Amino acid sequence: MNRRHTLKLLAATAVAGIAGRGIAHAEDEPAFTLPPLGYAYDALEPSIDTTTMRIHHDNHHAAYVANLNKLAGRWPRLAQRPIEATLADLDGVPAELRTAVRNNLGGHWNHSFFWELMTPGGARTPSEEVAAAIRGAAGGLVELKAAVKAAGLGQFGSGWVWLALGRDGKLAVFATANQDTPLARGAKPILAIDVWEHAYYLKYQSRRADYIDAWWNTLNWDKVAANLRKASA
Repeated sequence: MNRRHTLKLLAATAVAGIAGRGIAHAEDEPAFTLPPLGYAYDALEPSIDTTTMRIHHDNHHAAYVANLNKLAGRWPRLAQRPIEATLADLDGVPAELRTAVRNNLGGHWNHSFFWELMTPGGARTPSEEVAAAIRGAAGGLVELKAAVKAAGLGQFGSGWVWLALGRDGKLAVFATANQDTPLARGAKPILAIDVWEHAYYLKYQSRRADYIDAWWNTLNWDKVAANLRKASA
């Protein structure tokens, strides 16, 4: 082998080595990551306090993500399917992992949806499109808030309250326990409120009703409108 061929071989080997390290690094990256909150922890004051937002996002949501990465190590398909597809078909998850996936993937999806709904800077009142949909489903915004509050107070223990578009094409308010999602029942969520105690206890203690009332002050109705359009498409 002459010197020219030797140099070509060394160059090719070096490139292959770099590519191999890049692939290895990509494989080492976590399958799931905690999405940034997208706004300051104090952005929802006084309705939701700064400390609650920090702990809720950086501790509770982060724990679901960490658990998901462990689960993905045991069942690689978890990281390969769209999250919504897995949550809509939990029977397709191995039985021994199903509860853990239901809780942690549901927790990750629910919270990601929740943070977006409260993004500051959007409309403070429903658009006419959303208002019309609410009138058709609940009679009006006052009635919707009452239905959400009743569902939230009626949820025993931890859970969520949703306004979602069902398979029948109608909007409905309902609660789910723990980290269950509307996706499991074929519904497409429009808005949601987290009624786990960690979402409100530092500020409101046992006054879940006060938290629900205050939470409406944080809702970005532009996000609700976008969710409605997406669900109705």
